[in-house]
Amino acid sequence: MTRSERARELVRVLPKVYPDAHCELDFKTPLQLLIATILSAQCTDKRVNLVTPALFQRYRSPAAFAAAAPAELEKAIQSTGFFRNKTRSIRAASAAIEEKHKGKVPQTMAELHALPGVGRKTANVVLGNAFQKDEGIVVDTHVSRLSRRLGLTKQTDPEKIERDLMKLVPQKDWTNWSHWLIWHGRRRCFARKPDCRNCEVFPFCPSGPKFIRSGEASLSV
Repeated sequence: MTRSERARELVRVLPKVYPDAHCELDFKTPLQLLIATILSAQCTDKRVNLVTPALFQRYRSPAAFAAAAPAELEKAIQSTGFFRNKTRSIRAASAAIEEKHKGKVPQTMAELHALPGVGRKTANVVLGNAFQKDEGIVVDTHVSRLSRRLGLTKQTDPEKIERDLMKLVPQKDWTNWSHWLIWHGRRRCFARKPDCRNCEVFPFCPSGPKFIRSGEASLSV
């Protein structure tokens, strides 16, 4: 099976397995999603979702985040880890939104990527989930791991993985593709002891049989 054939089968099967797949960060506005995504670096969505309700209640606009006292913002987000760097990114990005975009989160890759502390992954999350724009594919640890296991790329650099995937997956599915792989990575294709024996995409996965033979796969049935 070629990469293209495998990708087509995955696009056919995964939405049936995960029909409700979506971004698991809680948000109501593009700004909230941007902040939550910055906080999610090296942190679980579950932990971020515990922090953001009070955070978004206190800071309701880019101007408010930009004017936040660093020590107070650091304390509010401390449990997400790397809180000093995240505080700098949040304040700087919010200031840029306020000054250069009239307080509105921009809706293009170039403008989002130009914000301090906003990389391509964060921009893709915001574009795809807040604005329903498929301009790229989010590559997090799950998408990276599964893309290699499924034989869709040999790359390890997120942007190179994204380029490989964009050649294989129809653009209309780019945002959902990330959701499907993230959900599958959290529920079946774990980093350790993947559940290959119960995997819905086992027939298309070149790694599954190898993991079972080597004992790397879970023994559960």
